[in-house]
Amino acid sequence: MTRRTSAKLASLSLTTLTWIIVIVTVFPIFWMVFASLHTNSEIMKGITSFSLPSPQWSNYRNMWDMINFAVYFRNSLVICGLTTVFAGAFAVMAGYALARFRFAGSRTISMSIISTQMIPGIMFLFPIYLMFLWIKQALGIPMIDTYWGMILVYTAFYTPISIWIMRSFFVSIPSDLEESAVIDGCTKFQAFYKIILPLSVPGMIATGIYIFLTAWDELLFAWVLTTSSDVQTIPVGIRLFVGQYNTRYDLLMAASTVVTLPVMAVFFLTQRYFISGMTAGAVKG
Repeated sequence: MTRRTSAKLASLSLTTLTWIIVIVTVFPIFWMVFASLHTNSEIMKGITSFSLPSPQWSNYRNMWDMINFAVYFRNSLVICGLTTVFAGAFAVMAGYALARFRFAGSRTISMSIISTQMIPGIMFLFPIYLMFLWIKQALGIPMIDTYWGMILVYTAFYTPISIWIMRSFFVSIPSDLEESAVIDGCTKFQAFYKIILPLSVPGMIATGIYIFLTAWDELLFAWVLTTSSDVQTIPVGIRLFVGQYNTRYDLLMAASTVVTLPVMAVFFLTQRYFISGMTAGAVKG
């Protein structure tokens, strides 16, 4: 076997493996959308073909009415949106400082930030719950079952890894650009927001996408720290829906589709920024 033939076989094998992974990954999403257009009895009996003689679009209307989906959707948008703003802002400022300034303990701080991601999130659940109770009793500030309580928790969770992403992106931007701007009369801050920030837009978009999508899917803390539908997010709403209407798989599939497809659309529309932001600094560090 020649080297050229071996290369072709290797390429074909990798392509085939890639497509298998794609199919295995995408098929559950396809099946979720497909099942959402069937009646509950059809799903219970088992869907055995890909034919769809009469799509049940009414499942989406019924789902919206039965579980008050608009409220959960609004709560997720508010909590995840503000979390993205706050965590993203902290990540930009801290990431730039760690990438550009050398001070005592800067390397230790950088490693400490990323090491926090090694601790399972569930370890923080009970301490955070007790802390929120203490804040309510000592200061009279309600934290449980509030937007700001959830935003504070999510911001604290997603800021460390976001700082690391932005630090890597800032490291990949040549510092000569700032030095030239300072020589031309800019202050350090002016060089930052006039030169560096515009160049770091892909990194900020990647960080924002990561924060938003991760917060959008989070269930455990939202389940424990919220008690009313006025604050509960979409994952909690779907979980409650499973408990109350555990035989209505048609509506459950419709709710899951409504939650999943908009997020997928946002990701695909911004994927080039996400990829460029996530891979920045992979060589330089």
